[in-house]
Amino acid sequence: MRLTFLGGTETVTGSKYLLESGKHRLLVDCGLFQGVKSLRRRNWESLSATLGGLDAIVLTHAHLDHSGYLPLLHRQGYRGPIHCSAATAALCGILLPDAGYLQEEEARLANRLGYSRHHPAEPLFTRADAMNCLERFKPLATGKTHRIGPFEVRLTPVGHLLGACAVRVTCDGHTVTFSGDVGRPDDPLMAPPEVLEPTDDLVVESTYGDRRHPDEDPQQALAAVVDDVARAGGVLLIPAFAVGRAQALLHLLHELRRTKAIPALPIYVDSPMATRATAVFQAYPETHRLDAAQTRALGEIATFVEGPEESMALAGKVGPMIILSASGMATGGRVLHHLKVFARETCNTLLFTGFQAPGTRGDAIVNGADAVKIHGHMVPIRAKVRQLHCLSAHADHVQMTDWLGRMSKPPTRVFVTHGETHARAAMAAHIEESLGWPVLRPAEGDRYRLPDD
Repeated sequence: MRLTFLGGTETVTGSKYLLESGKHRLLVDCGLFQGVKSLRRRNWESLSATLGGLDAIVLTHAHLDHSGYLPLLHRQGYRGPIHCSAATAALCGILLPDAGYLQEEEARLANRLGYSRHHPAEPLFTRADAMNCLERFKPLATGKTHRIGPFEVRLTPVGHLLGACAVRVTCDGHTVTFSGDVGRPDDPLMAPPEVLEPTDDLVVESTYGDRRHPDEDPQQALAAVVDDVARAGGVLLIPAFAVGRAQALLHLLHELRRTKAIPALPIYVDSPMATRATAVFQAYPETHRLDAAQTRALGEIATFVEGPEESMALAGKVGPMIILSASGMATGGRVLHHLKVFARETCNTLLFTGFQAPGTRGDAIVNGADAVKIHGHMVPIRAKVRQLHCLSAHADHVQMTDWLGRMSKPPTRVFVTHGETHARAAMAAHIEESLGWPVLRPAEGDRYRLPDD
């Protein structure tokens, strides 16, 4: 068996791992590159030659940096099955068409306002491309072994996001496990990651490999921000990932309001995708830690804004109020229209609640940018800017090594991937020092024989 790293090596996006046995080929994850322009440009490169003849694709979870290249690969001719957990399939049914729609909207806006260097500007992929690839999804039950050609595949839940699983692949008498993104043991929404079964090789993420989460109660931290906004009479605008983060915030806001820890400000969710994702969370209660009453409350705590007219009307309202809107890194979506309005006023607050990839607007704003470009125009940032690190859905390096250390048998070696350069190096060092396991940091295009003779 051979393993080739085609993305997610020296960056936190674009995860793609190719396994080959004879003429059989299995791709684990099929993600988009995100962040700085040099990475995003790579999404335009065709992979039909590199990934031709695939037997199947298996996804660890639904986030676009692990699934977002699927519509492009389908357009390039892929017609095989796409396997994942049932909840991941349901979320991809929301995320991928929405991403295509946003690509089309961005291209239309660029052509209308003339701010693109390309004439005409074209979407990376369309909603139709995404809908077409959804027909290839074939969900797999977790905790069971499934045969795909010569490969035996097993999914193990790892928290982080609804349906997220590590992918264990056995072939030619050798086992390799891909962690995907790993959740926190104390996540307010998701169950802790399950312990991995023994594996010969392990491919593990390192997003937070150089960081510890602050010893901070997320409810108290969020309550302090809401109280500040209420006293100022302003708007709390939260660019929130529509899948996962939005639901965690709704849960925390419900608990704070239920205990009267915050004033009863109006709460709006201005993201059709977040609305649909909340329904998916309610449809898969066995995959998260909320009870029945808490799960119902996700859909009751806020006003869910649907049409664009309602969204534009919301931008004309005055505070105090809370708006959750996608995307979480302010790279697209309705939150951009709200930023153009609310970022200009000092009484308002912009609250970022997760990792901001380098090169994104969110990264620029949290690092003190005076203005950011939105739809071809510079928008001044006069609102207060806050960032809560205690709501990250990724395990930090201590949580990761604790989780790995619970395996009943150490792997022969570990490949550390899916992290920025410093985070990946730090995670590798932590694994070597804490667990004593051999660690490699592969570069993109690196190919390994499994086992290594």
